[in-house]
Amino acid sequence: MHTFQKITPDIVEINPFEKIGKDWMLVTAGNEEKANTMTASWGALGQMWGKDAAFVVIRQSRFTKEFIDREKKFSLSFPGDEHRNLMKYLGAVSGREEDKIKVSGAEIGYYKGVPYIDQASLILICKVLSSTFVKPEDFVDPGIDDTWYRDKDYHTLYIASITDILAR
Repeated sequence: MHTFQKITPDIVEINPFEKIGKDWMLVTAGNEEKANTMTASWGALGQMWGKDAAFVVIRQSRFTKEFIDREKKFSLSFPGDEHRNLMKYLGAVSGREEDKIKVSGAEIGYYKGVPYIDQASLILICKVLSSTFVKPEDFVDPGIDDTWYRDKDYHTLYIASITDILAR
C-alpha cells in the first residue's frame, strides 16, 4: 500500500479534460466489507453550492451505482496511463460477475471508511450532495438520446462535495 498525504485544493494542478476524459478515473464506492469500482471518462470538477465539487454520471445498470446510493460517499482515483490495462479491465467486467478488484490485481485502500484504488497518484474523497436521474425528455438536443442512449440505459448525475484530496 502506498502512503498518501492530504493536500489542499489550491496546490492541485490538473486539467480535468485530460485527467477525466483522456486519462480516465476510477469511481469506487462501498465499505470495508464490500466495495466496487468502475472506470469513467465522463464527469467534471468545479464549484457547486459553495463547495469544491465533482460531477459524475453513472448508468442505471452499473453495480457501483448501488454502492454510491447506499453509502452516499465515493472516491475518484486517478491511476494514470501506466495503469491503462487495469482501468480497461475494471471498466469491462462487472463486479456482479466476479470480485473484479481482486482478480485485476487492484489494491483497495480506505480513507475515513471510503474505498479508493491504491494504484492512483491522486484521490478525491466525495460525499453525495445531489442525485438526479437523467431522462430523455431532459435533452434539448435530441441527438444525445439517439447517439448515447440507444440501449436506454440512462445515467444518474451525482453532484458531490470533495471532502478530502489525497496525493502520493
